[in-house]
Amino acid sequence: MKNYKAYLFDMDGTLVASEKLKGKALTETCILLGGQVEVEVYKDVMGQSWECVVSHFFEKAEIQPEIETFNLEFKKIYTELLFKELIPNLNSVALLAKLKATGEKIGVVSSATKWMVDQILLQLNLTVFFDFVITKEDVTNHKPHPEAYLLALEKLSLSSSDVLIFEDSEAGLIAAKRANCDSIAFQHEFNMNHDLSLAIETISDFNEIKF
Repeated sequence: MKNYKAYLFDMDGTLVASEKLKGKALTETCILLGGQVEVEVYKDVMGQSWECVVSHFFEKAEIQPEIETFNLEFKKIYTELLFKELIPNLNSVALLAKLKATGEKIGVVSSATKWMVDQILLQLNLTVFFDFVITKEDVTNHKPHPEAYLLALEKLSLSSSDVLIFEDSEAGLIAAKRANCDSIAFQHEFNMNHDLSLAIETISDFNEIKF
């Protein structure tokens, strides 16, 4: 693999095994509000905008709650699940430590809201590794739009050819491609139906990467 000057990581499903927990929280919130839906429904919309995700769950669960009410209940349930069950993906922390030790620039580029990103990074003691963090609140357009990655390139003052992106969704890989960056896909149980062909490599353990 070529040498890059900076490395950008999506968070949910890429750095940490949170997608199943998010799907579970969405399901439990729908049930709490009177609906019936299975967690596997999340596989249909993983990586899409929050608005698309909740709309899909409302349709499948046959409920029409106020979005503010849903988001409040979801936050309570998801926060508890993160505290109880969240773990990093295989050897992601080891890779971060290796990159940090060699002085590489590292950033998080997530479409999740700031409270989700902050909780996960703080809970797993990951904040020390990153030079900057980009969340949903920092951009106008959700992946697959490249805005978040273009903002990251601006922060780094680097050309796209010097940056490697790690993603776990088709939308994220398209965003990386549109920013003219190389990408590596992390595969897990909730993205098996995603087209990961835009990545230069697909892994399920960060130890598979050879620098």
